[in-house]
Amino acid sequence: MSSTTSYPKEKINILFLENISDKAVQHFKQNGYVNVKKLNGALSEDELINAVKDVHLLGIRSKTQITSKILDAAQKLQAIGCFCIGVNQVDLKAATKKGITVFNAPYSNTRSVAELVIGLSIMLIRRIPDKNIAAHNGIWLKEAKGSFELRGKTLGIIGYGNIGSQVSVLAEAMGMKVLFYDTETKLPLGNAIAAKSLKEVVSKADIITLHVPETAQTKNLINKNVIKSFKEGSILINYARGEVVDLDALAKALQSGQLNGAAIDVFPWEPEKNGDSFTTPLQGLKNVILTPHIGGSTEEAQQNIGEDVSIKLFNYLERGITNGSHTVPAIGLPPVEGAHRILHIHKNVPGVLSAINTSLSSHNINIVGQYLKTNDEIGYVVLDVDKKLSKQALELLKQVKETIKVRMLY
Repeated sequence: MSSTTSYPKEKINILFLENISDKAVQHFKQNGYVNVKKLNGALSEDELINAVKDVHLLGIRSKTQITSKILDAAQKLQAIGCFCIGVNQVDLKAATKKGITVFNAPYSNTRSVAELVIGLSIMLIRRIPDKNIAAHNGIWLKEAKGSFELRGKTLGIIGYGNIGSQVSVLAEAMGMKVLFYDTETKLPLGNAIAAKSLKEVVSKADIITLHVPETAQTKNLINKNVIKSFKEGSILINYARGEVVDLDALAKALQSGQLNGAAIDVFPWEPEKNGDSFTTPLQGLKNVILTPHIGGSTEEAQQNIGEDVSIKLFNYLERGITNGSHTVPAIGLPPVEGAHRILHIHKNVPGVLSAINTSLSSHNINIVGQYLKTNDEIGYVVLDVDKKLSKQALELLKQVKETIKVRMLY
């Protein structure tokens, strides 16, 4: 049986912001969705409130902030696709309460970031930025002083997740020793060693690279007190999140010689679009590489992300599959022959499933199959019902107390 939404495809509106890969646009157009709009930049809250009123699927990257006000205006919104690693730009609590599914691509740009971290490590430990600037200024600076090989050095990894662990593998291939710290117990890859604390890593490592999410616990994780514990002459790389490092403290450590170099890709405040002015206390410092949040910005990564998230959005729209969702409980069921499928999202309170079954059974509606999964906030029920009675079932389900969303899938 071909899985297709019962809602006319030509009436489904899809909006992609921030120059999302054309792979995502192509995926939907090839499957019959004609109303796909793509914009190159992000939109402000007010702009987005106006733009999302009739949108069913919304695709964003890291710049667009999805607030509760935007979600209140998005009455038809079924799902949000974050075409990036994180989902911190979305008010997940508000999205959960409204039964809006939120997807992302946690693995798609892993290799791009990991490769760049190794490349930056080589550039900084060899002091290439200083020599590059000198050459551009017409100064011949041929010397070995202060330049080292990676082989035999210790790489400290803070956050041993998808990216951190892959950096670990590449670093060992370069002949480095790897020491890592994670708040959760992680199985070391290769000969990597798990440290007991953050300070243990920064005090022993020649190069420290950060791969942690942005949370209340990680804000200013690398502050002036932690920097005092860094091994003298070490190098810091932050290609994780902008709030993780106190940049003023880092600038002072670089100026004093406590640290010998840094590479920073993410900042507490970043411009909305290309060409906007940008300032940071790290500008003009020696042996510092500054990049505009491009850690995962390779053509391969953007294509992978475009495919990954668009497939998740497509599978939810056409099959009700929520695997990988950060809001709606994960369910992925195959279609059932001879039945119509209805998706029911409700507040997670006792008695809702009983109310659903009572309402349908009292009208002699046969339930061919049923599956419920819940999280702290909401429940997600997939119901397969008799084809002849599915329209009546849909109306009855809309009347069940605590209902958030009901949708006839096929």
